[in-house]
Amino acid sequence: MTSAERLSRIYRRLGLVEATPETVFLHGDVVVVDAGWVFDESLIKALAERPGVALVDETGRIVALNVAAAQARAAIVRLDTGEDVTAFAFTRLTALELGSAYNSALRKREPPVLERLTPETVDAVEKRLFQGSYKGVTDLVTKYVWPAPARVVTRWCALAKMTPNQVTLIGFLLVLAAFGLFWTGHYGWGLVCAWIMTFLDTVDGKLARVTLTSSKWGNVFDHGIDLVHPPFWWWAWFVGLGALGLTLPHPLLLLAIVVGGYVLQRVEEGIFLALFKVEVHAWRPFDSFFRLITARRNPNLILLTLAVLAGRPDVGFTAMAVWTAICLVIHAVQILQALAAPKGAVVSWLSR
Repeated sequence: MTSAERLSRIYRRLGLVEATPETVFLHGDVVVVDAGWVFDESLIKALAERPGVALVDETGRIVALNVAAAQARAAIVRLDTGEDVTAFAFTRLTALELGSAYNSALRKREPPVLERLTPETVDAVEKRLFQGSYKGVTDLVTKYVWPAPARVVTRWCALAKMTPNQVTLIGFLLVLAAFGLFWTGHYGWGLVCAWIMTFLDTVDGKLARVTLTSSKWGNVFDHGIDLVHPPFWWWAWFVGLGALGLTLPHPLLLLAIVVGGYVLQRVEEGIFLALFKVEVHAWRPFDSFFRLITARRNPNLILLTLAVLAGRPDVGFTAMAVWTAICLVIHAVQILQALAAPKGAVVSWLSR
């Protein structure tokens, strides 16, 4: 999309009224933006709340400002013609000064996007926007394997005018397909469906963020599927072992650890967030590292895939149960350590 179209979407999402050439500015404040630049949504939001502030690029050039209505028309003309607009802004702030390097929603530290858009910089800007849409603290597959192909597929989806919800729906159908294949012991094809689903789970979120088309329903649909489906997959895997005539030592105990352990881990994460207002995996560097391998869907799928390649899906299930139990204990220790920490000490290391 053009920068102007992107800005229009940002304005609508923030509840700002977009001006037209015929607009008469009578009262209030006006956010004047140079559409030759691509802005992080957080920068426009912060600027709208700061009358008399100008946003400058790394060279000190003003690229957006919040001015009183009476000055808006003159500021627009001067910004458009490249004239000096410093008289309209009392305070000049860089992107880092106006915004924040720490994004709590994506659990990462990264400067807000502020990029000049020209025919020569399109690819670099697209790459920067995609990078900015990626979570910083996540599992090792999502962090290290999916980014390059996900950027390509996200761009294809954007060009094809696919919505994030359409991508999520395809992922949901693959969830059902993997469940059925695991249930009947067809682990190879089930893993193919499962891994494609995990890839699309990366794509739909990035597509929503880079095209500014996220919605409350889409967020519930996507995260609801992510939260609910893993224990059903593990249950189906357990049933599939019986279909193949494979047995486990203490089968019901292992099933209880795998399914119940997944639920209890999510409860532990919720308890930590409720008590300390910070994600457990964003607290300390170790906690962020541990998120790479903790017994969530993707790390568990690695264990199961390796087991199937070795011809022992039963061993894979046992290994998943053991790792789930270990992770359950580690999360409990994290809560106890946070409770023992001095008041106010439990903050994300990424925000410091």
